[in-house]
Amino acid sequence: MDLIWTNLRIPVEEGENVRPQTIAHKLKIPLEALAGIRVIRRSLDARKKPDLFFVYTLQFSLNVREREVRRLLARVPEIREVPAAEPLLPVNPAEKLSHRPVVVGTGPAGYFAALALAQAGYRPLVLERGDSVELRSAKVRELWTKGRLDPECNVQFGEGGAGTFSDGKLTTRIHDRRIHEVLGIFVRNGAPEEIRFLAKPHVGTDILKNVVRRLREEIIGLGGEVRFRSRLSGLHLANGRVQGIMINEREEIPAEAVILAVGHSARDVYRLLYQEGLTLEPKAFAVGLRAEHPQRLINLMQYGTEEHPLLGPADYQLTFQDGATGRGAYAFCMCPGGKVVAAASEAGGVVTNGMSEYRRDTGRANSAIVVTVGTEDFASAHPLAGIEFQRYWEKEAFLLAGGDYRAPAQRLVDFLHRRVSDSFELAPSYEPGIVACDLHKVLPRDVGEVLERAFLAFEAKMPGFVGASATLTGVETRTSSPVRIVRDERGEALNLSGLYPAGEGAGYAGGIMSAAVDGLRAAERVQARFKPA
Repeated sequence: MDLIWTNLRIPVEEGENVRPQTIAHKLKIPLEALAGIRVIRRSLDARKKPDLFFVYTLQFSLNVREREVRRLLARVPEIREVPAAEPLLPVNPAEKLSHRPVVVGTGPAGYFAALALAQAGYRPLVLERGDSVELRSAKVRELWTKGRLDPECNVQFGEGGAGTFSDGKLTTRIHDRRIHEVLGIFVRNGAPEEIRFLAKPHVGTDILKNVVRRLREEIIGLGGEVRFRSRLSGLHLANGRVQGIMINEREEIPAEAVILAVGHSARDVYRLLYQEGLTLEPKAFAVGLRAEHPQRLINLMQYGTEEHPLLGPADYQLTFQDGATGRGAYAFCMCPGGKVVAAASEAGGVVTNGMSEYRRDTGRANSAIVVTVGTEDFASAHPLAGIEFQRYWEKEAFLLAGGDYRAPAQRLVDFLHRRVSDSFELAPSYEPGIVACDLHKVLPRDVGEVLERAFLAFEAKMPGFVGASATLTGVETRTSSPVRIVRDERGEALNLSGLYPAGEGAGYAGGIMSAAVDGLRAAERVQARFKPA
């Protein structure tokens, strides 16, 4: 019989891998009765530091009589039978495509949708406005080292999407049968096996680049086509249905099924959809600053020691609810052992983000500390008003720091005292450089004041968070899409048949995992309606 055991606590000192002998001893059963032990999940409990525990969820088979299993289930409430798998819905498409489906965007939503279609024999055409990940890396490096921005190929645009230049986190709050499939595809294409069970799996930019390249090769090997420097510039519509698309203002591509997975920064695409009459909604998101600390300090706060031989660099999760304004503040995209990077996609704006490689070995920890904003903060109720809100503060940061893609920065203690920093104990890692400024000038007043109160609350939770070595860099505006492309129950744009908005750009996902799952879901919807051409 297959069983699942949750909340199994093992002292960290006993090692990263739970031993079969430990399970047999705890359950008081013969070792030979155990089989097929598999780690489903492993997290860390550091609430009583320095006593640290790994917390496991295990799946295993138990070869004993059924009555003994029933006794075990009654005696150990954390153990239960493995539930039956969710049945898949039958696919009986009624229409046949005249042209191959088109997938716009090569982020996780786009590439996972394209892979699913390619595996089913649909030979998708995949379009990406930026370059391949190999060429894209050079473009990103030009911005970071020379202050040269390519608006079509940067941290936001290009093969792999915005998540490629991040910490590569694969955490998600959603519960979906497709998550296991997504993780399996990552592992098959070069991600470490451990992502299948770690509670906070991450891949890192260095490994993600290779995964993305191999996904492209797999799609092409299955009959798909991937084209770069192919920006969506128009839609061909008739009778409420997609008939085709325009790329680069000059080439028409016929298509009755288009998966739109353009990411949360494709501002020109949102405007195109609005002009074509699609139903869009403004969406709340968050803005703030990047906080940076020495990694050893975060380790000491979280583990009770500056380094632990069995644990990687520590992370943190912090939230704050402001009683005065009702706004929430929280840590977002925390990057242990990483660095702060330039993530602008439009000329004349500064955007910060965090990134790390798999080893997380820079000795620095950074996280966005952001505050929620919504339609009440925007200049109007227009569906695209959130974009203009982002753009305004990105331009303010650009101008305040000298207009050359350097970023405004400040010591955290100086932010609280509203004074420009005269020196930095820990120089900010942001490239192509920083200028000491008062960061309140690049934030809405309410947001700056909430951040002040949030930092003091975080100091109470993690003494030392507000310290001489803590620095801030701004501004962080691309936490999620400021627009939602409204979908119907079939996953199509509300008033345009054949267009399937997917991923973060559609406003229905947040992060690599949920975007990939949404891409798979979009591919399933295409397959449920259309037979391959």
